[in-house]
Amino acid sequence: MPGFLLHQGAVVMCAHGGMAQPTVPNPRVLVSSMPTVTIAGPFTIAGCAFPPPPAANGPCVTAQFVTSALRVTSNGQPLLLLDSQALCVPTATPLVIASTQVRVTGM
Repeated sequence: MPGFLLHQGAVVMCAHGGMAQPTVPNPRVLVSSMPTVTIAGPFTIAGCAFPPPPAANGPCVTAQFVTSALRVTSNGQPLLLLDSQALCVPTATPLVIASTQVRVTGM
């Protein structure tokens, strides 16, 4: 499914409201003057409100994307799209991509 490319300035959050940032942006491909993001690098999460043990298994600390573009790569790694899916560690909840650039699409 085609979707907009994810870039470093995109608003990405865990399911509990923590802000997620890519640890390894891809400076080889720029959109809106910002690096894109590949599936290879994890995201770090700050500000997750999910309670720690023993009340729950939170807060979210990192996340790894599990789906990406099928036809668009950079440096041999698939780029992330608006509809890419990720899982947070240790909670196994999804990341939510709230907004990204809207000029460049990939498939």
